[in-house]
Amino acid sequence: MTTDTRSFADLLRAQVRNEFTASQQYVAIAVWCDGADLPRLASRFYAQAVEERNHAMMMVRYMLDRDWEVLIPGVGEVRNGFSTPVEPIALAWEQEQRVTEQCEALFHAARADGDVLSEQFMLWFLKEQVEEVSSMSSLHTIAERAGSDWFQIEDHLTRETAAETTRDVSAPEAAGGAL
Repeated sequence: MTTDTRSFADLLRAQVRNEFTASQQYVAIAVWCDGADLPRLASRFYAQAVEERNHAMMMVRYMLDRDWEVLIPGVGEVRNGFSTPVEPIALAWEQEQRVTEQCEALFHAARADGDVLSEQFMLWFLKEQVEEVSSMSSLHTIAERAGSDWFQIEDHLTRETAAETTRDVSAPEAAGGAL
């Protein structure tokens, strides 16, 4: 594994693009789920898309607060076609694992830069990624167990608690406010 030697600020600018791309990927997954008549799964991914957008805007707010140059990027390609619910959930799980690696690299870059403020900023994202990977891992397991009975996934999501939708008051502020 090679170590990225870019500064924290440069990596954070790149991460804004990654977060916006993740948001768009979740929209594409949600739309596929909607089209497959899986409304609870669609709702889960629409909400996840907003959360990723909010993460990007938290990073934007942080750069504004630090008086760093902010450039709003385009997004990468997203996948739109799937055969079963396991495929988009597996893609989401892989995406969350990749974002975790990116957040770890950001933390290490902040430390290498001697930027304790940015280290502290990234701690919230690292905590969030533990939750995101765990959640997608569980959803992936449920989807695999459901096999061809896709509505078992819907039943599982119906039983989940509403506590997951509450806002984390320790979250960094998002530029323009969180949606």
